[in-house]
Amino acid sequence: MSEDTLFTEKRKFQIEEGILVLLLALSMTGIGITDYSPADGYVYWLIMIIIFAISAMIIAWLQSKHKASDIKHILREQTLHWGVSMLIVAAAFSIQQTDVFDEKSAGIVILLILSLSTILDGIRIGWRFSLVGIFLGVCAVMTSFMQQAIWIELLTAIGIVAMTILWEVWQYKRQL
Repeated sequence: MSEDTLFTEKRKFQIEEGILVLLLALSMTGIGITDYSPADGYVYWLIMIIIFAISAMIIAWLQSKHKASDIKHILREQTLHWGVSMLIVAAAFSIQQTDVFDEKSAGIVILLILSLSTILDGIRIGWRFSLVGIFLGVCAVMTSFMQQAIWIELLTAIGIVAMTILWEVWQYKRQL
């Protein structure tokens, strides 16, 4: 493996890890907002879908060969995936407006939709993205069972970041 390739892989890891940390931190913020103000949580999660989409496009672009056709394919695929996710979140919110379920339940449903979308996109672009989706799903379940799950969720997020770093270090040492 050449030095340039090693640097590129190292840089790619740093960017993907940075995105993981950012998405986990923003997700924790969204969970907190949704707990205290479900209406504000809805707007926050809509914005988060856009952030998740942009993050997924960046990761997919890093993994591509940087050809124009690759970029077009990435943009089309990611825009479709996250656009549909946004429509489903909007549908869940509009159902909540008809009093079929309350605001807290709508927040949990929206979190589960985002979780599923993130896991499925992670299958295409990388396991770290799926890990964020699994984290969101676990948080949705914990939130529905526990009043103050934020500390457990925070420890889980820290554990995920630590685990991914240790995994990469182990993989790097194994290649030597």
